[in-house]
Amino acid sequence: MSDHQQLLGAWRLVTWEERTDRGLGYPLGPDAIGQISYDASGRMSAQLARPGQARFISEDWREAASQERSMAWVNYFGYFGTYSVDEENKAVIHRIEGSWFPNLVGTEQIRYYRFEEKQLVLEAKTPWGDVRIVWEKD
Repeated sequence: MSDHQQLLGAWRLVTWEERTDRGLGYPLGPDAIGQISYDASGRMSAQLARPGQARFISEDWREAASQERSMAWVNYFGYFGTYSVDEENKAVIHRIEGSWFPNLVGTEQIRYYRFEEKQLVLEAKTPWGDVRIVWEKD
């Protein structure tokens, strides 16, 4: 089975770690939740969140107070777009079409991958640190 075929499907977040000059950190906490999906047509999406967030007062997200919006934004990370796999270099390239963080739109995010049993490990050097994200299929 090719690496591309192994990537296909939905993966559940195990851990998202970030190394900076300040040490090891967890952007959404050590118990963050999330999912990344790759489909056969070349589409992908990644959604990560801090669990246990407070509910908004209103059920209409457009009526959220400024503080509610701020907290929701810092407790979430997500984007979607297309992807391709460079099996020779063990890299998956995410081409971002939409994101909660507008600066990612139109960029290519390169993630170096490896498979460890039922897990997918993605690593990258980013402007905010060295990232290691582990995903698992059930």
